[in-house]
Amino acid sequence: MRDIKVLGPGCPRCETLYANVAKAVEELGLEAQISKITDLKSIALFGVMQTPGLMIDNQVISQGKVLSVEEIKELLSK
Repeated sequence: MRDIKVLGPGCPRCETLYANVAKAVEELGLEAQISKITDLKSIALFGVMQTPGLMIDNQVISQGKVLSVEEIKELLSK
């Protein structure tokens, strides 16, 4: 099971990234736990300085960008 975290304070860009992650996981048929981290101190502890951030399996994959569903699917397929 993949562990996916969307890091951000809950802004529209963060919500869009979360929705794109959920759609990508569904389209790939993956088992994944998707969670939102909204606490700014926790986000900073992960080393993310620009939101939204995306972590997959405890590795920061992206920050400051809303990835498309296709981009996320490509990352999850690696």
